Amino acid sequence: MEKLDPKTDGASKNIVEANIEKLKAIFPSVFTEGKIDFDSLKETLGDYTDDRPERYSFNWNGKARARLIAQTPSTGTLRPCPEESVNWDTTQNLFIEGDNLEVLKLLQKSYHKKVKVIYIDPPYNTGNEFIYPDKFAENLDTYLRYTGQIDDEGFKISANAETSGRFHTNWLNMIYPRLKLARNLLADDGVIAVSIDDNELFQLGNLMDDIFGETNRLACAPWLSEASGGKEKTGLRTGHEYLLIYVKETSVNITQEERSTGELNLRDDQGSYRKGRELMKWGGTSLRSDRPNQFYSLPAPDGTQVYPYRNDGKEGHWRWGKANENSVQAQSNPAVLHWEIRPFDSGVIVSGKAERWVPYEKIRDKKKSVGWSTWLDKYGTNADATRELKDLFGFKPFDTPKPATLIEWIINLRKDENALALDFFAGSASLAHAVLNLNQADGGSRRFVCVQLPEPLDSEISVDDARLRTVADIGKERIRRVIKNLSAVHSKTDETAQKTLIDCSEELPNGDLGFKVFKLDASNVIPWDADFDTLESSLFAGAIPLAE
Repeated sequence: MEKLDPKTDGASKNIVEANIEKLKAIFPSVFTEGKIDFDSLKETLGDYTDDRPERYSFNWNGKARARLIAQTPSTGTLRPCPEESVNWDTTQNLFIEGDNLEVLKLLQKSYHKKVKVIYIDPPYNTGNEFIYPDKFAENLDTYLRYTGQIDDEGFKISANAETSGRFHTNWLNMIYPRLKLARNLLADDGVIAVSIDDNELFQLGNLMDDIFGETNRLACAPWLSEASGGKEKTGLRTGHEYLLIYVKETSVNITQEERSTGELNLRDDQGSYRKGRELMKWGGTSLRSDRPNQFYSLPAPDGTQVYPYRNDGKEGHWRWGKANENSVQAQSNPAVLHWEIRPFDSGVIVSGKAERWVPYEKIRDKKKSVGWSTWLDKYGTNADATRELKDLFGFKPFDTPKPATLIEWIINLRKDENALALDFFAGSASLAHAVLNLNQADGGSRRFVCVQLPEPLDSEISVDDARLRTVADIGKERIRRVIKNLSAVHSKTDETAQKTLIDCSEELPNGDLGFKVFKLDASNVIPWDADFDTLESSLFAGAIPLAE
């Protein structure tokens, strides 16, 4: 009988082998005896290879090691915790407590190309807030020591001190393998957004270009984090942060924002409308000589032919060319334009007249779709994020939350009411809050996966019946309270609200009101290594998973 090896049989998806199989399917001729012939691969790719000794690339000390870490399978497992969950039997939402590097590896098999939106707010590299265990990225044992599951005297937590001389390098080595793994989880039509401040904006931009491709960058969007303008640090007040937004593939269609066009306060035989823009072109290029093909006549309501004369009597031009579809309709369909009589400037006479017919567009749609503005000044601030937590807890349990409204905007970039959203630096679980809010607003069935390291708080927090010892505890408790509030809104009495929180069987609000908690742990695959003397104990051990 073949022995089970927990390092292979219990390991996560082998990304290197998967990539090799993809390459073999595309270019089978470059494989010889199961190995890649790189000379043949270069010949196959032709002009798309760059052999120059000096070429543009983004590199740093440790990048090769970070890439290897991303490709190394995890031997961990996710231990279910129903006692910390809400509606375990029915929910598809997940909160996973553990090192996000290991968790992202474990998610590769089940969630490969299934995540539509990824939002992360990674630790900012300020020199004293970027906390992580030494040798954090090496393997599962490091995490187990960090969480006290394995004794290891002398294991410490250290800050990424600016004096170390590796201020940027350490941060890049931390974030790179996580983003590489995240890209594998992102659907082909998926979107990823990363919050960042000035300290690592340029490094992160280069890194995102490297992983997702610079042609897949949608925006570097400034977010107004401090409505008051922020604190003065260098003589300039910095009251904003940034969102770097990328898509998995360039063909991804981003939804558009719907805006009201205003009250439809006029009416004709075609229905209600409002007066839109004047058809005359104004500004620096508004003379006939600037656009001679856009000087032509249109039929006015009294049957006369009207040419685009400016207020000063000079020949101008329309905003539409004569062959433009709107212009063609305007020449034959009176329902396209709204007409008014207006005087020329004082003393101006054209063709013996001191006034003229002026056409305007007729707007009949109550809403119009426009591209989203990337100047994010109306989607919540740091103060709003703090207020959200205070409304839930009665105080501020977390120092750097992001407002749920900002994350709702990100999720809405993909018009998919069944989208799966991921945040692997979950913090206080703002993404989960945003998903639950959106489902209530539009009846959607979005789901979330939140991952958070159980980073210990400076001191334990007791609130109601909950004891919060880690950042992960704050996130889980926030989700419970949001669910409780949403359930209570749809319940007739407080008693019904409590019942709804337990089983969600009656008075269901929209969407999935629950979440399952899992915790990263050692693999529960037990190697089979029995002989004549140990057969009985091995049989019983194999029947009981390590997680139990």
